[in-house]
Amino acid sequence: MLSRRSDLATEARRIWSEDNVGQIEGVEETVEERSGFQVTTVDITSEGAAKELGKAVGKYVTVELGRFLRREDEAFEDCVRVLADIIAGLTEKAGGGALVVGLGNPAITPDAVGHLVVKNTLVTRHLRQQMPDAFAAFGDVAALEPGVLGTTGVESVDVVGAIAEKIRPGVVIAVDALASRSMDRVCRTVQISDTGIVPGSGVGNARGELSQRTLGVPVVALGVPTVVDAATLTLDMAREAGVELDAAALRERSGKMIVTPREIDSAVADISRLMGYAIDVALNPGLQVRDVDMFLG
Repeated sequence: MLSRRSDLATEARRIWSEDNVGQIEGVEETVEERSGFQVTTVDITSEGAAKELGKAVGKYVTVELGRFLRREDEAFEDCVRVLADIIAGLTEKAGGGALVVGLGNPAITPDAVGHLVVKNTLVTRHLRQQMPDAFAAFGDVAALEPGVLGTTGVESVDVVGAIAEKIRPGVVIAVDALASRSMDRVCRTVQISDTGIVPGSGVGNARGELSQRTLGVPVVALGVPTVVDAATLTLDMAREAGVELDAAALRERSGKMIVTPREIDSAVADISRLMGYAIDVALNPGLQVRDVDMFLG
């Protein structure tokens, strides 16, 4: 398994290639362009490859947000549709409604992605129950913020599991902040996978996993990297400069320090809105971006 941790499957594959000779069996990667956005899909098809990369078997889709970050014309709407199509493709086989779960700690900006995405989610489950005819064209969507163990005393997987057992959604969509091994990807990519998620794993604080195995329903995970491990960043920058450092000593000195961009507040707010709108369009196929704007006020 990889010693340099990244929540992004495409990075994990590259880290493996840097440390090993040859090709890893059971991994397929494709790169395409959709509406001007680069989309990389990594399919992990064997347990051996999953162990080597430290990722579960399944599909991981990473979207580069270049056009959106450059504020190009119609980039927000185009990116929403690209993300929505990917989400819809991973959830189309799930019957019933959806439970959107915002993971993380809203009091810590780099960890507030889940909270902000839920704020941009159209919650319709109660409306469909009360006025089924009026809301027949909408998806059946509920939302939940389970909080973090340090403030609730309860693991997120236990909270989500209890709610999922009660309302029985067809799919859980879990949203969380991720960790990258490169500053070039922080707040610049979105990863979507059908494998579930282990909250906090990227920063060495792994909690109980949210997956079909633990919840009994399919789990689609969305995340954006907001932090980089300081030791990994330093090692990579030194290596690029042709300098070899003592990795063990550096990790011992840096401890669990992580690095995040100076503009993290605005970046997290912007990307969380993007992801929330994408979930809304994916779960309510008849809606356009302007409709979501109107309903969210």
